[in-house]
Amino acid sequence: MLFNSLTFVLFFAIVLAFHYSALSWTTKKVVLLVASYLFYAAWNPPFVVLLWISTLVDWQVAKWIAGANDKRKRLLFLLLSLATNLGILGYFKYGGFLLENWQWLMASFGIDYQVPEWSIILPMGISFYTFQTMAYSMDVYLKRAAPAKSFLDFSLFVTFFPQLVAGPIVRPADLIPQFSTPHYAKLKQFYWGISLIILGLFQKVVIADGFLAPIAETVFDSNKAVSFVDAWLGTFAFAGQIFSDFAGYSTTAIGIALCLGFSLPTNFRFPYAAIGFSDFWRRWHISLSTWLRDYLYIPLGGNKRGSIRTYINLSLTMLLGGLWHGASWNFVVWGALHGAFLCIERVFTGPNLLLGIRDKLWFRLMLSILTFLAINITWVFFRAADLETSMALIVSMFGFAAEDASTPLPTLYIIEVITIMSLLFAAHWKMRDKTLESVVSAWPSWLTIIALSSMIVSIIITQGTGNAFIYFQF
Repeated sequence: MLFNSLTFVLFFAIVLAFHYSALSWTTKKVVLLVASYLFYAAWNPPFVVLLWISTLVDWQVAKWIAGANDKRKRLLFLLLSLATNLGILGYFKYGGFLLENWQWLMASFGIDYQVPEWSIILPMGISFYTFQTMAYSMDVYLKRAAPAKSFLDFSLFVTFFPQLVAGPIVRPADLIPQFSTPHYAKLKQFYWGISLIILGLFQKVVIADGFLAPIAETVFDSNKAVSFVDAWLGTFAFAGQIFSDFAGYSTTAIGIALCLGFSLPTNFRFPYAAIGFSDFWRRWHISLSTWLRDYLYIPLGGNKRGSIRTYINLSLTMLLGGLWHGASWNFVVWGALHGAFLCIERVFTGPNLLLGIRDKLWFRLMLSILTFLAINITWVFFRAADLETSMALIVSMFGFAAEDASTPLPTLYIIEVITIMSLLFAAHWKMRDKTLESVVSAWPSWLTIIALSSMIVSIIITQGTGNAFIYFQF
């Protein structure tokens, strides 16, 4: 079920009606849990079983870990949780990729190994809820949190429909306690929640799907080499598309939860105003980057074991972060590039380097532009269908396009992408140290009403294909 569909509007209206009815809090939570399963089952009902498996295994494992005094037993119980979750994730997401590469490896030794047909469907949002449930088991193992007291509350934590299929990836300590007591939105919270839903859908439907997706598709789906200008503009278009699409989902999810009285963490903080790559990951997909930091980078040793080990840890973390997004060599390269950029940044931002200019506005703006351009190079590997297409675009972006390279973008598309991305970059830079709430709260009410009304009209006019959110495939 898509947020940008009339079906969801009806579904959400029914959920709200139950939530604000005279039923008991326990009954309302049961209704919310059932609604969450229905939300997921609307895509493919059998895969609800995977949610049940993750829920039952991690609920029981956490109880065993908390009750065990022997370190070996605690570790074995944790490994059971990790094996179950990563096993499900690996089978559905990486099985075909591993088979294809095994076939290639055998062929390199002259062995004609025929790969069995792999027709397994990837469950929607599997990477999100497996990371979320693993965090619960690991937090109990690391004694950061006690096991949940209520199985109903834990089940709702795993399946809470606003963020079930594309995040934010919520920590147990941030969400489970919210289910223990009645939560309802006050009028001001409900109004802000509706406003966030409108903003998120505007980002998705109008900006991502309406304007930028056709431009990115024209370049990335071209069967010919494209020119230097078209390669960059097409990549800029995808940069805007994926931000508007994913941030649009997160904003909508936060707004939906807020209308129900629950709080979800911010997942984006104006990332295209980032000054450097570590700053970018403090602003882009924050729930994933902090998860990778706390459950992978720090356990590997972080930056506490010398420079070389720090660079290895950064590279491994981003490499696995790339694989989290998808089972292909494109995502491996995407993660490797981010790891390399973080390592290079660490070399050039030592305590005694760039003194005297690092805080100057012109230097910060220059670094922000360079960061944005480098991020766009990585987006090529994220969007392109394969490595061959990726490299062809990279060659064009570095000024080595073939003489017969095509220029597929019409003038209107060129004007659209330059205008939208200039405005987006300027808005991110203007807002980099602010919050949306603080800015909007300073507006006169008439201006807010006009802005929201304009967004609603734009959504209604643009709505048509009802494209799924990009991150549903992860």
